[in-house]
Amino acid sequence: MAFGSFDILHPGHLYYLEEAKRHGDKLIVIVARDESIRKLKGHEPKYNQHERLEHVRALSYVDKAVLGQSIQDPYEIVEDINPDVICFGYDQKTFATDVKAELKKRGLKADVVTIGPFREHEFKSSKLKEKFR
Repeated sequence: MAFGSFDILHPGHLYYLEEAKRHGDKLIVIVARDESIRKLKGHEPKYNQHERLEHVRALSYVDKAVLGQSIQDPYEIVEDINPDVICFGYDQKTFATDVKAELKKRGLKADVVTIGPFREHEFKSSKLKEKFR
């Protein structure tokens, strides 16, 4: 399982998802809802949640992509899917920091993996957005 906004899909995202796929038999990707991006990142996404979901679904190595749950309980979808492995990108601090405690609290046993960056100086969404303003 992997999470993200995937607002401007770029090689860093592709690397993250390809690496996440290597950690399990199937890759299920949770795409952040627009409301989550507004609250967590403080801005409107360039692409709406349905467009971003379709972009991720188009990737051959993604077995399934779904929209995340509401911002009130972001762990609900983890509980519903009950994955063996949860992968986070190196910069996904908001959700990743307390995931192990939350998994334990809910009786879930997933390995938590952090995927390192791919040419971070070039391919980071915030940097790409600045470049195209």
